[in-house]
Amino acid sequence: MKAVVFEKFGEAPTIQTVPDPKPAADGVVIKVEATGLCRSDWHGWMGHDEGITLPHVPGHELAGVVVAAGKQVSRWKAGDRVTVPFAVGCGRCFECNSGNHQVCEHQSQPGFTGWGSFAEYVGIEHADTNLVRLPDEMEFATAASLGCRFVTSFRAIVDQGRVTPGEWVAVHGCGGVGLSAIMIASAMGANVIAIDLTDEKLEFAKKIGAVATINASTTPNVVKAVKQITNGGAHMSMDALGHPTTVSTRSPTCAGAGATSRSD
Repeated sequence: MKAVVFEKFGEAPTIQTVPDPKPAADGVVIKVEATGLCRSDWHGWMGHDEGITLPHVPGHELAGVVVAAGKQVSRWKAGDRVTVPFAVGCGRCFECNSGNHQVCEHQSQPGFTGWGSFAEYVGIEHADTNLVRLPDEMEFATAASLGCRFVTSFRAIVDQGRVTPGEWVAVHGCGGVGLSAIMIASAMGANVIAIDLTDEKLEFAKKIGAVATINASTTPNVVKAVKQITNGGAHMSMDALGHPTTVSTRSPTCAGAGATSRSD
């Protein structure tokens, strides 16, 4: 198959012909129909992830069609349209059994612990636990955009944040994760405040559901601004950037918040 391969960290990758993957006993091989490009791919290419062995094929936001399945796989067969989360849990440990596959100590990650989706085919382990079936009407490109940023945001907003209709949600950072969080929180009926440094991103945030915006580059006190808009503070505040400034700003924007991201 053809794949994007880098042989040294930080150096330009090349398109090469490499061996096709074979399915693990509990895994599948997927023909990649669409793949996304994530900031995490850049970190991997720069050598910031210790799990990468060179030469390497990146890519973890993928959707495609199963072309081969291992003998232990019972739920999937050739022809199935699927996507997969970034963290592929083992399905057997305590964390997986408690619904926390993303912190499975035995997880694999396409594009990091193994070769990824910047290729014609990709092998995925623990298929019965991790693969997600795609509706026939969903385009592969749409599905590829959901597995990383949308799933991350969904867990934050719905599972951890427990957002309910009418609540205020402050989202710090309007990149891929932040914009996904805005859409999800809005769909849950929440009132979203989008916070970023650029007016262009904030305008787009309003188009997809934010009811208010704050430009942190021109607002002297973001915490005060959030409290004024919400008449006391947001019910949930989410850091979608991971910068020390957003981390330190996130909690005070919640009414009565401590270190958590919810006011209760």
